[in-house]
Amino acid sequence: MIGYTMVGTTDLERAVRFYDPVFAEMGLKQCYKDEQVSFWGDKTDVNAPRFATGYPFDGGKGSVGNGAMTAFLIDHSQKIDGLFEIAMSNGGSSEGAPGLRPDYGEGFYAAYVRDPDGNKLAFVCYDVNKNG
Repeated sequence: MIGYTMVGTTDLERAVRFYDPVFAEMGLKQCYKDEQVSFWGDKTDVNAPRFATGYPFDGGKGSVGNGAMTAFLIDHSQKIDGLFEIAMSNGGSSEGAPGLRPDYGEGFYAAYVRDPDGNKLAFVCYDVNKNG
């Protein structure tokens, strides 16, 4: 359903320094980069969803969408904990430390972060009781 998600940045190199280690932990590699944009995903599968950050096409400054968030499905809570720490140590800020979110479901485990430009990300596991 999703081809790619893109968030804006005001500093592409800073954004790459943030996203490279996060996506490496998720098993994704940078699959394209030029002076305007960087993409991460599976370079060998053009049908797999990708994530990008870059400068807006119209030449304006990247800005944060009000209410916009990208959630990454992660298979277990320990990986979410690690991703949260990686994000924090690479210029991210916390929007919600890792933990259970019973309001969203019995086994819903998540962490919420913002990248250095303020774009909101979530790392989620829908059934931590099953997956750990």
